[in-house]
Amino acid sequence: MHPDEFADVVEYALELVPAPFQAALSDVAVLIDEDAPPELGRLYGLYQGVPRTRPDAFGFGQLPPRITIYRRPLEQDFPDRQQLIGQICVTVLHELGHHLGMDEDQLRQLGYA
Repeated sequence: MHPDEFADVVEYALELVPAPFQAALSDVAVLIDEDAPPELGRLYGLYQGVPRTRPDAFGFGQLPPRITIYRRPLEQDFPDRQQLIGQICVTVLHELGHHLGMDEDQLRQLGYA
């Protein structure tokens, strides 16, 4: 998939966020990178920041939260175009769930694991 098209799919996934959670998107940056740093292992996505549910989420001196979606592992593991699109959407929603304070068990129950 061309990188611009990949970015369009990430944007599409963000549009799928249910209305009550759209406001959370305003305070998190969503980035696309080729691969996670080697020390993190093979990842599809990563949330970095303090979840919105913590009282210190917007403390002085904190970097803004961000979600990074890693293109290469997604494309390698999902060569079928439709499956790739589906997994990009799941990955974006999974990482946004972390921003909203959800843990892995909650995300799994929602089908975003």
